[in-house]
Amino acid sequence: MKIEKEFSRFAHEYGHYNLIQEKVTQKLLNEISTKPKKILDLGCGNGSVFKKINWEYKKFTGIDFSQKMLDLHPKAENLHLSLGDFNEDKLFEELVKEEFDHVFSASSLQWASDLDTSLYHISQFNAPISLAIFTSNTFKTLLQTAGIDSPLKSADEVSYFLKQYFKCKIEIVNYELSFDSIEDIFTYIKKSGVSGGRNKLSYKEMKALMKNYPTKTLEFEVLFAFN
Repeated sequence: MKIEKEFSRFAHEYGHYNLIQEKVTQKLLNEISTKPKKILDLGCGNGSVFKKINWEYKKFTGIDFSQKMLDLHPKAENLHLSLGDFNEDKLFEELVKEEFDHVFSASSLQWASDLDTSLYHISQFNAPISLAIFTSNTFKTLLQTAGIDSPLKSADEVSYFLKQYFKCKIEIVNYELSFDSIEDIFTYIKKSGVSGGRNKLSYKEMKALMKNYPTKTLEFEVLFAFN
């Protein structure tokens, strides 16, 4: 299943499960000292960045590859929402014609099919960035228990790509969520969007993993980049 289809499938429930993403978004906004007027939000989802903007802006542009997510995004004057995929060059060919004071991307760039190219395109805006990218130690215990590799890039890989295009502060933050049951953990994984729909396990393997999973917590590793 393509990642965008997975996000669309559970879009109506996403707000109940994106607890870590909300923390990530708040940290992004806490770190900026300016109040940009022309804002680009790549992978805007249901509006986590927009909802936390508490200053006046001239234009807020939100891009997401899920129409159902965009349908859930708040609507407002000077807000422009567009269906678009940051894996496609043509999106940036259009966006680069505009001027932005700040580029946000909260919890979405980890699903770039070519992160190096996506970051290059973002650098062409010549605007300050606030990026949050989930990295490979997310779900570390779960992946080790299942015996599978993370679909996400490591923090070192992401840092390397960032340094090719930006002079930025990089910070790695670890989060943890506790759950009442193992079943709740897997419901969260399915509906939060963090997995991106990339399920490498069969039904039988998933049942065995649920039986053998040693804890009622999930770990998350997020790389933040600011300049």
